[in-house]
Amino acid sequence: MGNYNPQKIERKWQKLWQTYRTFKARDASEKRKFYCLDMFPYPSAAGLHVGHLRGYTFSDVIAKKRLMEGYNVLHPMGWDAFGLPAENFALKTGIHPAISIKKAIKNIKRQLILAGFGYDWQREIITCEPDYYKWTQWMFLKLYKAGLCYKKEAPVNFCPSCKTVLAREQVINGKCERCDSSVEKRHLEQWFFKITDYADRLLNDLNEIDWPERIKIMQRNWIGKSEGVTIRFQIPDFKYQIDVFTTRADTLFGCTYIVLAPEHPVIENLKSKILNLKSVEKYIAEAKKKTEIERLAEDKEKTGIELKGIKAINPVNNREVPIFIADYVLLEYGTGAIMAVPAHDQRDFIFAKKYNLPIIEVIKPESGKSPLPEIAFLEDGILTNSGPFSELNSARAREEITKYLKKRNLGGKVVYYKLRDWLISRQRYWGVPIPIIYCPKCGQIPVLEKDLPVLLPKIKDFRPTGEGKSPLAKVKKFVQTKCPNCGSLSSRETDTMDTFVCSSWYFLRYTDPKNKKEPFKGSKIKKWLPVDLYIGGAEHAVMHLLYVRFFAKVLKNLGFVEFSEPFIKLFNQGIVYRHGAKMSKSKGNVVNPDYIFEKFGADTARLYELFMGPAEQATEWSDKGVVGCFRFLNKTWDLQKKLKTNIKNEKIEKLIQKTIKKVSEDIENFRFNTTVSALMVLVNEMEVIPPTITQYKTLLKLLAPMAPHISEELWQRLNNVRVNPRSHQRKFTSIFKEKWPRYDERLIKEDKFTLVIQINGKVRDKIELEADISEEEAKTLVLSREKVQKWIGENKIKKVIFVPGKLINFVI
Repeated sequence: MGNYNPQKIERKWQKLWQTYRTFKARDASEKRKFYCLDMFPYPSAAGLHVGHLRGYTFSDVIAKKRLMEGYNVLHPMGWDAFGLPAENFALKTGIHPAISIKKAIKNIKRQLILAGFGYDWQREIITCEPDYYKWTQWMFLKLYKAGLCYKKEAPVNFCPSCKTVLAREQVINGKCERCDSSVEKRHLEQWFFKITDYADRLLNDLNEIDWPERIKIMQRNWIGKSEGVTIRFQIPDFKYQIDVFTTRADTLFGCTYIVLAPEHPVIENLKSKILNLKSVEKYIAEAKKKTEIERLAEDKEKTGIELKGIKAINPVNNREVPIFIADYVLLEYGTGAIMAVPAHDQRDFIFAKKYNLPIIEVIKPESGKSPLPEIAFLEDGILTNSGPFSELNSARAREEITKYLKKRNLGGKVVYYKLRDWLISRQRYWGVPIPIIYCPKCGQIPVLEKDLPVLLPKIKDFRPTGEGKSPLAKVKKFVQTKCPNCGSLSSRETDTMDTFVCSSWYFLRYTDPKNKKEPFKGSKIKKWLPVDLYIGGAEHAVMHLLYVRFFAKVLKNLGFVEFSEPFIKLFNQGIVYRHGAKMSKSKGNVVNPDYIFEKFGADTARLYELFMGPAEQATEWSDKGVVGCFRFLNKTWDLQKKLKTNIKNEKIEKLIQKTIKKVSEDIENFRFNTTVSALMVLVNEMEVIPPTITQYKTLLKLLAPMAPHISEELWQRLNNVRVNPRSHQRKFTSIFKEKWPRYDERLIKEDKFTLVIQINGKVRDKIELEADISEEEAKTLVLSREKVQKWIGENKIKKVIFVPGKLINFVI
């Protein structure tokens, strides 16, 4: 039998599984489908570390269990190969990204195969290959023709280090998420997708999916729906007016000034009347240099400047109020103008104090004392100093004041969102070319579908220009083309697409990856979609996970798919730490899985990924924990030497049935750490009381999704199958084609249990009873015990609480 040698058996089964396509998804199969998907990786030259493998291990366990449960499982893998990571690595090393990406993919694919992951490699996709990005361009054209794609000049976030525009979601605390450089504001012409058209559907449909609540909250906050009122403030002796947005129309009588965003267009029209125009223009110029994050920072002192010589009229009391501009107001939010009510908004309160502006109380608390004049009162209450609306509560006042404004054409109800349209232009080389042509006669023209793909040319100098233009602008052969309408000499769009566009539809391509005529066949989409389980990091909550939902809804509206949510269930794995910090090459705390594979085997690595802690929580890597899992597998291996033929031990049989139940339920609930614990307990018992061959086979089936190589090897040995991975002459029935074990309900019931006895909630005694004892029988037996009588004494029992199989509590 020999000793456990993981390196020998693991290579053998990896080859055989691929040869016999054990994990191949069958399009023609009539079995129930299960689509299990991982967020596909960026092909980093550094390869994967053990932190990356954690989520992949979780999905692989689920997929393999489903296979044994009789499902037709689709578990694919591919590569998110365009974008800044690959391009920056190429710039650093001098190796073209087309070459470095292939090398990185080869290395990571090797690691995934060595880990024993059951991917259907026949469906592998690479986003930087023309046969994939042809269809990314096709998606762009579909959105363009549906009116969901447009180009305009806009203030954008520009990273001076990466030398490209960033979407709002890619700016973290005013810095580039990729390189951590401070982001600048620039005005450039950019391409956008109209994700805002789908704001309500993106928001409402969150109620229909089985996703972590924290991800739903993050998306709700990012979409930021606000229902309120627009209120029109007239400017005396001018034809201009200012519309402000507020959710608190009940505070309108307390408005003592209004504030405009520095970019507000009305400022240009009022220039001739602004007495301090030079100071105002200086303030505006400084504000435009700041990023949105800087302007909205809570801890930043709020600054502003009054437009002297101009006033606005409060529409409910005709009072003149000053007009300020302040950088904390953004043009993109609401109307780009707010009414300031210092008594009932803390930010306005601080601003008013600083500039000696009136603070008028118009809401009183329904009960208790108002915090004014020390701080603003922010809650709803009863109106005061509000003319005919005084004494109304806030909710009623909002309705009545809104009616008053609407009747006089001075405002009305409106809904605004924080969500902005998705900026997809990138001024970099390594991305999907945007399929648009600019003709001097016809204007902006989409590339014809028959002319796709617009190929990304292979160029030597792909350094970013930093001038708001892609390196492709320097490539004459690429730029010059003919107009598909009139044949005139024209030029191509030189920006490339955000790599998140590639990953917004990749889950669809896995169903039909070799299709050259269309991105996917409708019948295959109907068979496989939506994805049953999606596993990946929570850091993509308001980027990838929002964009992919948007794409699904667009494609449904256009008639290409029948579902509006791409992923039925989402699971976010916890981060792996080492030496107290998240694993990263820069921190020098990375554990390479190759080292674990070589020393202990892939099954040990997989088991420890599962065992190290709760799946959804961050956890610390421990080398000792790896050794413990290796010992467990050695024990499992050695059990084959102790097997009995047919005499079952009742204790072991009951434990096996309990283990089947626990392992089955824990896997479904992502409690992988307790799954491994249960198997360890079973193996420890089997060391003491040797199992039969049948019992040992059950153990192997339960272990197989977690430690596939050793389970497959031992299974074939028990069935006297010897397979030569070189000749491939001998076929075998994989353990993954066996049925997942089912437990016997009768055998998992305990004959006896320990009843905890409480008096007024405090434990006073314990007694062992039959498992099926009734409440009356338990009560009689317990009350006859001397210890219990001592605690109860002469007291009257007011209540008896009986929890079957657990406790009885006497309330006296």
